Amino acid sequence: MIPTMETVAHPTHRLDWLANVAPGDWTNPRPLPLYDLVVIGGGTAGLVASAIAASLGARVALVEKHRLGGDCLNFGCVPSKALLSAAREVATCRAALAGGILTGGMLSVDGTAVMRRVHRLRAQISRHDAAARFASMDVHVFFGAARFTSRRQLDVAGARITFRRAIVATGTRPRLPDIAGLKDVPFHTNETIFELADLPASLLVIGAGPMGCELAQAFARLGTRVTLLSNKHGILPRELPDASQIVRAALERDGVKIVCCGQNARLCQDGDKIVLEAYSHGQTIRVSTASCLVATGRVPNVTELDLEQAGVVYDAVHGIVVDDFLRTTNRRIYAAGDVCSPIRFTHAADFMARAAVRNALFAGRQRLSRLFIPRCVYTDPELAHIGLPAEQLLAEPRRWDTYEVPFHDVDRAVLEGADEGFVRAYTDRGSDRLVAATVVGPNAGDLIGQFALLMGKRWGLKALTRVVYPYPTRGEAVRKLGDRYLRRGLTPLVRALTGAWLRLATFCGL
Repeated sequence: MIPTMETVAHPTHRLDWLANVAPGDWTNPRPLPLYDLVVIGGGTAGLVASAIAASLGARVALVEKHRLGGDCLNFGCVPSKALLSAAREVATCRAALAGGILTGGMLSVDGTAVMRRVHRLRAQISRHDAAARFASMDVHVFFGAARFTSRRQLDVAGARITFRRAIVATGTRPRLPDIAGLKDVPFHTNETIFELADLPASLLVIGAGPMGCELAQAFARLGTRVTLLSNKHGILPRELPDASQIVRAALERDGVKIVCCGQNARLCQDGDKIVLEAYSHGQTIRVSTASCLVATGRVPNVTELDLEQAGVVYDAVHGIVVDDFLRTTNRRIYAAGDVCSPIRFTHAADFMARAAVRNALFAGRQRLSRLFIPRCVYTDPELAHIGLPAEQLLAEPRRWDTYEVPFHDVDRAVLEGADEGFVRAYTDRGSDRLVAATVVGPNAGDLIGQFALLMGKRWGLKALTRVVYPYPTRGEAVRKLGDRYLRRGLTPLVRALTGAWLRLATFCGL
């Protein structure tokens, strides 16, 4: 049971936001007899696909059931990073007070102002995804639920739309865990938590993946008493254990109480409080909280599209089945973004949309498997990864050479007092060819992009030794990996041969 929305801190910002992404006075256009491309879903993948196709002269229809902008704008990247930014500023001020750099007493956080800023920034950015903006690009924007009626047609709010090609980009929705009593208590998901008018006094976060960890730390830094429940050991189970442990320590320093290996969880209402009971590490844990956030993953939006009518095969858990060219079992229909991929990131949806348009309209051969897509958890410190999954790196250690530079060996990190973490690269054994990289530390999301470039260009670690980095920067950690690779190649035999050559050169007067 998701609770009724609380009053938003600043109604004007909400109205501005909705006027862009779901205008109440919108009138759907009269459909053309035939569209070159129909895009279903107005999130990142759908918007990118529509804009590119229209810019190339295609006749494009964009269909959105609720709000343009999708998860990223409305209740994902944009509002969450606005909240994280405010939390980071508060943490910086607290550190300055504790270190004697700032003086003057206690730090006070205005929760209403924090949430108002979140709403204002979301409204500001929503202009880029506005229905009017896409209409000005000659995209026909339709609001309503899309349902396929045949392999080449669909219905939207009573209008029949015929297409030459279509891209399904309907994204995902929150997955609700099987926890006893969950349906009997009010709770938030990421689709409602950012509508709060003020910060909650206490918050139970169920789920220790990226979203759960980011929001747990943010709310804790802003003064909320936070408990984070994970059904596995530790947090961030997809990441390398020593990297996620650094993030866990940071969360605990910020006041997050972490309950891991939580089993037999049960929720109930006790007056105006929500009570959690769970079994963790041999004891029963009981937590009483004012608010609850469920952050246990997402499932694809596929069940209301009547995909069977279009001959499109899908799975309710994993989404639409596509080949390496993002083509479905109907050769006229493609899919892009979270609805068809386990790689559920905004930047991945963007690139998949570009590939889908090229393949659908211009007989392109852009393969999904050739994309190297990094991911980042935007906690503080950040944790970023690209390449082979952590479980494979850990299961087959003899297949890889590992190179690591801890940030305490990087002068800029030491000078900033933020030298926790490391940059680590994995290569094929005996080679400098990268197969994976992990960065944990401030600005990890920026640094991981350098590895995306190396892997995309098929360059190895040796290439880093030919790049000059400014001093002092955190990026030097990446350059030092190249030095580590060269140093490993200086075997006793190599040093002996080099010494012999130098002595011969001296003898010959060279």
